[in-house]
Amino acid sequence: MPDRAAFIETLPSAVEGDVQTGSSILDLHADDESPFRAHRPDAVFTPTSTEDAARAVRHCAEHRIPVTPFGVGSGQEGGAIPLNGGLSIDTSSLNRVLEVSTEDMTCLVEAGVTRLQLEAELRGKGLFFPVDPGADASIGGMISTGASGTLTPLYGSMKDNVLELEVVTAGGEIVRTGSAARKSSSGYNLTQLFVAAEGTLGLVTKVRLKLHPLPEARVAVRARFETVFDAVTAVTQLTASGVPLARAEFMDRVLMRGVSLMQKVPDEGCHLLCLEIHSDETTAPDRAELAKELCREAGGVAIRASWRTEEISEIWSVRHRAAEAERHLKPGADVIVTDVCVPISKLSTIIADATTELDRLGLTAPLSMHLADGNFHYALLVAPGDAHEAQDAQTFKTWLAQKAVDVGGTISGEHGIGIGKRALMDMAHGPALPLMRVIKQALDPDNIFNPGKVLPE
Repeated sequence: MPDRAAFIETLPSAVEGDVQTGSSILDLHADDESPFRAHRPDAVFTPTSTEDAARAVRHCAEHRIPVTPFGVGSGQEGGAIPLNGGLSIDTSSLNRVLEVSTEDMTCLVEAGVTRLQLEAELRGKGLFFPVDPGADASIGGMISTGASGTLTPLYGSMKDNVLELEVVTAGGEIVRTGSAARKSSSGYNLTQLFVAAEGTLGLVTKVRLKLHPLPEARVAVRARFETVFDAVTAVTQLTASGVPLARAEFMDRVLMRGVSLMQKVPDEGCHLLCLEIHSDETTAPDRAELAKELCREAGGVAIRASWRTEEISEIWSVRHRAAEAERHLKPGADVIVTDVCVPISKLSTIIADATTELDRLGLTAPLSMHLADGNFHYALLVAPGDAHEAQDAQTFKTWLAQKAVDVGGTISGEHGIGIGKRALMDMAHGPALPLMRVIKQALDPDNIFNPGKVLPE
């Protein structure tokens, strides 16, 4: 058995960064935004360089001590919870934007840089980074979960926007994967192997990201629909028309009831679809009219479109406050979030089946959906301390994951596996799961990196 006391005693002399063992810092690194029980690490280490991090990992490897990477703790599936104690490596001090190349449209950042920090750094340069998971997550955390967000239809997810990584391996070596080039056919794609690995294969310390030019014009459209099928039809028709659809966000009538309670206005009892098209100024008015026409043909009502900045912000204001609106449906409730992704053609059927299952279980669960890529989230509202309701929520999560797999989808579109979905991995991957175990064993033979996550026992 590893000697934890000896490890903690010798760690400060083995590394150059900040080692802390105080109760408050251990509690801060004991959980994330998921509903899972907190577990304290034995110590927290905050490196200020990749070399610091590598020294810490080497020391952990020598003592067989678990290593759990920690960004800002905004994860939804318990990925940052140190189930087996050990060392939590906090990347928050690895927070430098090292390079922004406007010619290559790339940037090189350390893993602790946050989304909003990068956004501020790019302001005025005519470029932006499109992956927006909602929270002000760290880039390292977004790498870990394979994050995406509302702009995925046009710009892709984290996996589509990472060119190069610097990673500390389980042996404490520093390796670089990928390059600054836009494409490569050289060797195995190790970069993508570490994206969405949730810190189980290594510790990401630096990242080179693709950047994108700011759109010349944006068109926003909002419409109400009676059925999910009609909203899906509007989006698929718009996509088929060749319009560069950047966002297609759907809020169901349950969530819109929460909006009505939040805003103290009458509930209209409809679903809401918000769209955004990135365009040039010349074609923006025509694309706004086309989007309105296609929404109308699909059964949309109360349609509004604009390419003016202040009006676009107003159109999107309801979607931006969705999490706040959810809580008005059941004040004080705990929120358990689901995350599956299915082919767009299957959305109407799976949502209809899910509505029936939620009614059977008696659960309140507003729905938000990234409609253009088939990724959707129910927010299961559970009364604190109600063990029966909490169990029903977990039953629904498992049922929904199985339904997603059955229709050709996946058990996680953007939140990752973490603790909460480990038991579903065999269902999701079947014969491919042993290959994942081989990769884990090859890269982390002593299982020190984030044990208890992703792969089931």
